[in-house]
Amino acid sequence: MPQDTQQVNAPLIGVPGGRHLLDTPALLIDLPLMTRNIERMASFAKARGISLRPHVKTHKSVEIARRQVAAGAIGVSCVTLGEAEAMVLGGIPGVLITSPAVTPSKFARLIKLAQRARPGDVMVVVDNPLNVAELARAAGELTHPLDVLVDYGAGYNRTGAATQAKVLELAALVAAEPRLRLRGLQSYAGNLQHIVSREERSAAAAALRETVAGIVSAARRQGLNFDIVTGAGTGTHDLDVQENAFTELQAGSYVFMDAEYATVLANGGEPSPFDVSLFVQTAVVSTNAADWVTVDGGTKCFSTDSGVPLVAKGADAASRYAFFGDEHGKLMVPKGNRPALGARVEFVTPHCDPTVNLHDAYHVVEGGTLVAIWPVDARGKR
Repeated sequence: MPQDTQQVNAPLIGVPGGRHLLDTPALLIDLPLMTRNIERMASFAKARGISLRPHVKTHKSVEIARRQVAAGAIGVSCVTLGEAEAMVLGGIPGVLITSPAVTPSKFARLIKLAQRARPGDVMVVVDNPLNVAELARAAGELTHPLDVLVDYGAGYNRTGAATQAKVLELAALVAAEPRLRLRGLQSYAGNLQHIVSREERSAAAAALRETVAGIVSAARRQGLNFDIVTGAGTGTHDLDVQENAFTELQAGSYVFMDAEYATVLANGGEPSPFDVSLFVQTAVVSTNAADWVTVDGGTKCFSTDSGVPLVAKGADAASRYAFFGDEHGKLMVPKGNRPALGARVEFVTPHCDPTVNLHDAYHVVEGGTLVAIWPVDARGKR
């Protein structure tokens, strides 16, 4: 019978040195480092009087979401209904779906999910008057109003109303509909999260907070209350707690970090407050070339949208990775310091979220010991 990596590696749980015996490629979590990241963000939010609703698009894991909630998060943010379904099924409270649901199949799934959860534990965003009307009709099947936030484009405009006037128009429509309950405003600026210059990122985030505060004030003058103002990400988490513009943070990548975020948050001379806790372990499968070795991790193993993986362990730090096909990577190594055939080489992921979505399971390690294997519950869930 065919076996997947998870089945092959399961007998290594608890075996001393099992981390170094894994069938590869394997997605790894360093449990102490991830736990510290979760605790640090929770403590940061608590100390500043702001709520935390972390994005599960990063990890897609019920187990990790449970740990975030146990540490103090009020719930989770999900991009897709599939992620939200996995979280509700796993007993996670306070689920916010951050992208509009607009098709008949999505309406049906949303209502079924809201029926399964407690009232108020499933929220959705809107950015179009037609969507408001369609959601209201669908919500007629519920015994309680469906909780709705108005989505503001925040300069990124992937989704969201483009202007303050349109936000207020949508808020008024939601508030006037008895089958819906206006809960707040979403303003997530993904375009700000990876601005490398701390000074430029800070200025851009401050401008957005000023805009958000203006929208909230204008809504209040019209008798529209945004109890929730949600947004911010890992790259702006420490900026968007200023001026009380937001009531909660949606940061997600802090739990794992990756090559890009580690660079962004370290800019300005201070070390990143979060540690890289996510790695991909590969094995050297060929050593026949003069200037490189080949590892068994390629474009089906790592995201390709944010540069290349960085060597973490098992090879000279001066080694450089290059994509070498679907299943292979080229590791260019210094002369005289080539890893042997079968040697394990671990990498920091270029972009954690899409890398996670390429794997079925996490191999959870403490030091050299494999302590658990967790499924990536919402992998590929739309």
